[in-house]
Amino acid sequence: MARSTTLVLITTATLALTAAAGPTVASAASGADTGRAAADRAVTYRATAPYLRHAGGVKAGYVPDKYCVADPAGTGALGYPHFNHGYDNSVDPAKPAALYYEDDGRGGKRLTGVQWLVYDKDQDLTTDDDRPKLFGRSFTGPLRGHFPGQPVHYALHMWLWKENPKGTYETYNPAVTCLPGTTRPKPRT
Repeated sequence: MARSTTLVLITTATLALTAAAGPTVASAASGADTGRAAADRAVTYRATAPYLRHAGGVKAGYVPDKYCVADPAGTGALGYPHFNHGYDNSVDPAKPAALYYEDDGRGGKRLTGVQWLVYDKDQDLTTDDDRPKLFGRSFTGPLRGHFPGQPVHYALHMWLWKENPKGTYETYNPAVTCLPGTTRPKPRT
């Protein structure tokens, strides 16, 4: 069983790498994509393939949140975030700070996306002269912290393992849902 699971993971990663490399040739002539961005995406595919299995992400130090994060606008979700704060401030395509999983319908979780998180140097929401880039894309932000103690930061989401109809780098994915009772309870006022 372990051998067939490994074969499936390798095949999936190979197909993903092929898909990531494919658009480079077609779009290079138009200038829509750079070889560097495609190469960085391929690095991310390879680096995160071992995390397709939930246990792989946890073993690598990504700490699961027990709650699913739904889009407040009601148009999808992030899924279950798993953070490795050792990778906060990373712009290395192989070291995202967060992995996002969704329920797989069989009691487990499957990897859908990743996120990089970089702290704003001056912690001022009105300035953005330190906005990072990865894959030729600017991070969103600066954003307020999402929990007590989280600094003002920039973020870049990437829906690597599940297509996002709104776009690869959009924050929420309408194709991801939170099952009833899996979201963080709202505080009583």
